[in-house]
Amino acid sequence: MIQGARSGKQNILEGSQASGTSKETEIKLTNVARASLEELLEDYRDFLRVRNLEEWSKDHRFTRRLRQLNRQPNPNYQTFQQGIENPDPAIGANVLIGLIKVTNYLLDQQLRQLEQAFLREGGLRERMTRARLAERARLR
Repeated sequence: MIQGARSGKQNILEGSQASGTSKETEIKLTNVARASLEELLEDYRDFLRVRNLEEWSKDHRFTRRLRQLNRQPNPNYQTFQQGIENPDPAIGANVLIGLIKVTNYLLDQQLRQLEQAFLREGGLRERMTRARLAERARLR
């Protein structure tokens, strides 16, 4: 679970760093991050299942509270600390499940935008070729 969380974070970071030079690499790394977090989500669900603990539904009162916290400006670890560090393992796991779901939703939105930009603009090689051809045409 630690490796899944770390892999998700690292691939988001690496994809973001690659964004200036390669949309293809950014898309690939963002997809890897998304897959890592999906695995982590399933690990938390397994954690609950093997302990016969409930996964909160979208209408559960704590899920609704988590959504409220997510809508606050600039949420950070302290925003969710009480739930994450709760002595009740069901609460901690469900809070983390909720945060993973939000992260996956945001990554899905980012991937859609990246793919649309790639289709519109192409990759780095295509953009460089267009720029080179435009420069040649300008010099003639």
